[in-house]
Amino acid sequence: MKRKFSWFYAALLGMGAFPAAQSGAEPTALPKSPIAVSAPVTRGPGAPGNITLAPVPLAPQRAAALRFADIAPAPGNITLRGTSANGVVEFGVRRDEVVSQAVLNLDVTPSPSLIPGLSQLKVYLNDELMSVVAFSKEQLGKKNQLQLPIDPLYITDFNRIRLEFIGHYREVCENPANTTLWLDIGRDSNLALTYQTLVVKNDLSNFPLPFYDARDTGRLTLPMVFAGVPDTNQQKAAAILSSWFGAQAQWRGQAFPVFYNQLPEQNSIVFATNDQRPDFLRDHPPVNAPTVEMVSHPDKPWIKTLVIFGRDDNDLIQAARGIVKGDVLLRGDRVTVDEVKPLAPRKPYDAPNWIRTDSPVTFGELKTYQGQLQSIGLQPSSITLNLNLPPDLYLLRSTGIDMDLKYRYTAPPDRDSSRMDVNLNDQLLKSFGLLPKREKNELIVRLPILQGLLDAGANVSIPALRLGAANKLRFDFQYMNPMPGGSIDNCVTYQPVLNKVVLDENSTIDFSHYYHFIAMPDLRVYANAGFPFSRMADLSETLIMVPAKPRPNQVEALLDAVGTIGSQTGIAASNLTLSDDPRAMKGSDNDMMIIGTLPAQLKDDSRINLLMASTQAWVKTPMRQAADDIVILPEGDRTAENQTTMTSDGAMAAIVGFQSPYNDQRSVIALLADSPRGYQLLNNALNDSGKRAAIAGSVSVIRESGVQGIRVGDIYYVGHLPWFERLWFALSNHPILLAILAAISVVLLAWILWRLLRIMGRRRLDGE
Repeated sequence: MKRKFSWFYAALLGMGAFPAAQSGAEPTALPKSPIAVSAPVTRGPGAPGNITLAPVPLAPQRAAALRFADIAPAPGNITLRGTSANGVVEFGVRRDEVVSQAVLNLDVTPSPSLIPGLSQLKVYLNDELMSVVAFSKEQLGKKNQLQLPIDPLYITDFNRIRLEFIGHYREVCENPANTTLWLDIGRDSNLALTYQTLVVKNDLSNFPLPFYDARDTGRLTLPMVFAGVPDTNQQKAAAILSSWFGAQAQWRGQAFPVFYNQLPEQNSIVFATNDQRPDFLRDHPPVNAPTVEMVSHPDKPWIKTLVIFGRDDNDLIQAARGIVKGDVLLRGDRVTVDEVKPLAPRKPYDAPNWIRTDSPVTFGELKTYQGQLQSIGLQPSSITLNLNLPPDLYLLRSTGIDMDLKYRYTAPPDRDSSRMDVNLNDQLLKSFGLLPKREKNELIVRLPILQGLLDAGANVSIPALRLGAANKLRFDFQYMNPMPGGSIDNCVTYQPVLNKVVLDENSTIDFSHYYHFIAMPDLRVYANAGFPFSRMADLSETLIMVPAKPRPNQVEALLDAVGTIGSQTGIAASNLTLSDDPRAMKGSDNDMMIIGTLPAQLKDDSRINLLMASTQAWVKTPMRQAADDIVILPEGDRTAENQTTMTSDGAMAAIVGFQSPYNDQRSVIALLADSPRGYQLLNNALNDSGKRAAIAGSVSVIRESGVQGIRVGDIYYVGHLPWFERLWFALSNHPILLAILAAISVVLLAWILWRLLRIMGRRRLDGE
């Protein structure tokens, strides 16, 4: 059947039905995707049934080299050993593309102790054997460049390349754990692919394809197009969509370039109303309701445009909300959004990407893909779970985090040194022995976050402050596998048995019963978790101040900032509030984000530690700056020592955090830039995970050289603690005062007890 389809596809290529495909492409690579491929077909003259295919512009090809350093599970070289002889790299292919050619380029260094001919490397693609390399004597101990062809016939949406090492250092009585059995694959190895773009049908049932494809591991770049300078409602509609796309992109990153009255040469989103539309949509008929339509680029049909159309700006907001709330209802090339009716308001700290803090959460809720909670091998690979916590979770006086751990494993034959290590953020918490099958394998574990724990004589302390917004809980299963010994004349060979480990999905970890309380300003929690805006995942308690007539890079800063928060919460910011009138800030019970420049009424606020205007800027610097922003300096060290003002033509941007002047429990974060290049630096910092990690303190200055955080000025507290917790918190930073109060309390208690005993003794004597 596959052969027949190949001939049919080849015939269509010859007729021109798919002129986008390369002549050398594998014909059966196309039907991997359910996206329909469109080609204009017309009946021509001649005999009945003859078909004449209208010409379609040639769709482009692109070449890419996927480096192992980028797609391998772990950084660095891949080392295959006798007991761990398999290495895996994975990659995806967009559904609007097919791979016409594929070549695997490997930098391979085999051990010099291997036996030539008997030692081999097998290459599998999706469990289909692609190639076998037998190493010769000349290749051993040297770096070799191997170029192996990959059959694109077997490339699908999601692909796994498996490299299997078969090594021998002697012909009999081998020990598979011998250290001479190794093969090193360099991190510069790559998979060279040639992609052919397809002309896909305008069909919203595949949405968000082709604007976002989960199989594309690169950063999402999705232009937003306006007819002219957008007002606040148009910006709000774009912000809602950008936050939703950010939630889809997650860890990939996202960028939303902004264009005014210009159609970009890639998939894009266009906002238009009956009265205000880009020139390339001037002939589009007016609409009578909020409308979402997919159209093709006028000259390049493989480029798609999602048009958000409405009678006015309010229709644009309703259409955007219809997409983010009802994307499963989209179909055809055009839909109208009749109604978006909220049924229940969101609650604080209910972001889908955050762990529940109102009840214990199961490991089944934490897993993100099938098979995440199990592993197999002579030495099974680690099992890792991500713990994304609200950054204001107060853990200072907690004695630990309760975890009910249930797990199954291939039992060792006897009690030995096989063990399971539990690690939090790459720091060892506890080791547990893997017991024989007849013994219990269920644990009630308390993960220490403050106190030290005694483990084989080593005191391991995990500070509470090290438990941040994004955490990794890792389980390492280590087996003591017996290996053969003896001499060549007297030895026994055997087949090693793989070990399998499984964490039960009903295992739980409990973050409930904790308060929410945090010291601010802290730009680290904004950069890593979108806090304080993400406290309400839909940003319903967020006010964003934007310029009255924004430039494209200012709108881009807004969309990138909101898109990043969406990627952190996992939900669209469908209820945020935008304004270009500074009077909206007065008396506002919202956390505020300011894009562009600070309003005039805030420029003289003593709590602001940096101000930028055109080419001039000033900044306050503290008495002392900590090397690690996690360390909270004493109040005296945070005091501003001086204020420096400078003028320069060089580009600079900054992120500034301070307490709202209108509400003590609210915060203001300003995204500032002094020039178009400054906005580029700001947008790049928001979109780069490495630069976001450097954002910290109350002021983060962004220059061409990088990002630098400064903690300066007074701190304030957001959240609620009971009076007794607040008392302990106040005393925690004053140990001498705490000791004095403890001594006074002991004396008072002793005196009270003494008085009570005297009274009781008197009454007893009087009674007698």
